[in-house]
Amino acid sequence: MAAPRIDLAGQVVIVTGANSGIGFETALALAEGGATVVMAGRSEAKVARAVEEVAERTGSTRVVAGALDLASFASIRSFAAWFLDEFDRLDVLVNNAGLVLDERRETEEGFEQMFGVNHLGHFLLTDLLRERLVASAPARVINVASVAHRAARRGMTRDDLQHERRFRSFAVYGESKLANVLFTRELARRLDGTGVIVHCVHPGSINSGFGADGDAAVLGSLIALLGRVVLRSPRFGARTQVWLASTDDPAVVGTTGGYFSWKRRWRPSRAARRPDEARWLWEQSERLIAAAS
Repeated sequence: MAAPRIDLAGQVVIVTGANSGIGFETALALAEGGATVVMAGRSEAKVARAVEEVAERTGSTRVVAGALDLASFASIRSFAAWFLDEFDRLDVLVNNAGLVLDERRETEEGFEQMFGVNHLGHFLLTDLLRERLVASAPARVINVASVAHRAARRGMTRDDLQHERRFRSFAVYGESKLANVLFTRELARRLDGTGVIVHCVHPGSINSGFGADGDAAVLGSLIALLGRVVLRSPRFGARTQVWLASTDDPAVVGTTGGYFSWKRRWRPSRAARRPDEARWLWEQSERLIAAAS
């Protein structure tokens, strides 16, 4: 059954990690709905090709490429400055980009890369765009999390947040996804009453090419081998975040701080529901960014 038609005419949307997978499908669907879509990604060439494809398939002339490397604070600040100069509003920010790694690597500022890209980069980006979101209200922030956040049962590793002493790939990835959920809840609390709603989403088990571009050789090879058989398509996986970005359903627009999957609100893990953990992560994120800057 075809997805219902959405109307986002006049709205401006940013989708990070938009050159492939569910990020691409999210951008495509929002462009089909009439939004001006900024497709952001770390490879300018790949983003440019993705923009061309979305424009060709939708007929839209309001699809724009944005250079954004979430592993570099300089790139994040440059992208945000460019966007704020070019666009006078921001209706929806979809923090979609993410990565999984087999081995420990670091961002430009020296942070463990999954934490740095999946959480800290989006934290900084959202902070830099926060005033524009509030000025554009009603507006929305959609963070792509994962059911993998449940792997971090004890919460954030406070005494080794950068996993310098011990690195286990999936555990570290799960912790970065827990950070997405905690960030969603604390951002929602801080923006309550501004007209900006914040939700996060588990898109499901999707054959998106995630981890298959050299970031995680072992996991990526498994995804490539089994994906077509056991996983759903990226277009299917994008449905919930597209819905969160566009629906007038009171379950979405009348609430904030939710964790959604398959267009339903679910209860995240116990660790993800701890207000003290969310506040601690927020304060740590601010401190880490300030120190690196």
